Amino acid sequence: MKVAVASPPFPKSIHDGLYWLEKLTKEASAKGADAICFPESFIPGYPLEELVVEPGSPEKMKASLQKASAIAAENNIAIILPMDWYADDKVYNIAHVISHTGEVLGYQAKNQLDPSEDDIWLPGCDRDIFELDGVKIGITICHEGFRYPESVRWAARNGAQIVFHPHCSGSNVGGPQLTEFGHKDNPYYEKAMMMRALENTIYFASSNYASLFPESASALIAPDGKCVAHSVYGEPGVFVAEIDLEKATGLLAKRFKPENYY
Repeated sequence: MKVAVASPPFPKSIHDGLYWLEKLTKEASAKGADAICFPESFIPGYPLEELVVEPGSPEKMKASLQKASAIAAENNIAIILPMDWYADDKVYNIAHVISHTGEVLGYQAKNQLDPSEDDIWLPGCDRDIFELDGVKIGITICHEGFRYPESVRWAARNGAQIVFHPHCSGSNVGGPQLTEFGHKDNPYYEKAMMMRALENTIYFASSNYASLFPESASALIAPDGKCVAHSVYGEPGVFVAEIDLEKATGLLAKRFKPENYY
């Protein structure tokens, strides 16, 4: 299986986000990728205070999802598309799973919101496993993947061989200038990615925006905790890497004994 992880810039509008979605998806498909993941709340864009994000609506999000489904089908590639999503007069931070034929398989909502997001979205209350051509995958979104490892362990214990992790960490205004993946002086995010893979014996694919001051790279981590590939800090683009599913055994996740914790 070949996995693509995107690092687009913060979208200037929903239209601009869909432009980058199509551009990077086409590039990934041309490199033989089976699936591509985009960053957190990519449509309409993560609402950082420094940014002016186009307001969403149920109609805009549904139209964007239809466009993304067409892009997936045209390029024969599955898409993990994080979006704002409206349901029952509420707004959620979710990631849709779209098959390579353009079928929407469902979505995973962000269940553990960052405290700064309590006035933006409502937390979801379910976790799901999805299948892409027979490969089971899970999704954990930003804060919950970094600080609530239970979300990844749940997916691994339920058969996921790869967990996708859309996130947003960084700024176009200021912050650290990273030069080396996993450096001891980097923010902890990249170390957390490595741990989510290593502690569960699965692949972990984390997608971040290509901001001017990213606090983490987009990266693909192997079941032994080693970085298979990562993006170039601050440069929009997409990388494609092949994964060996036989190595994603979920061994350590399956050995967990929840009955010993009460």
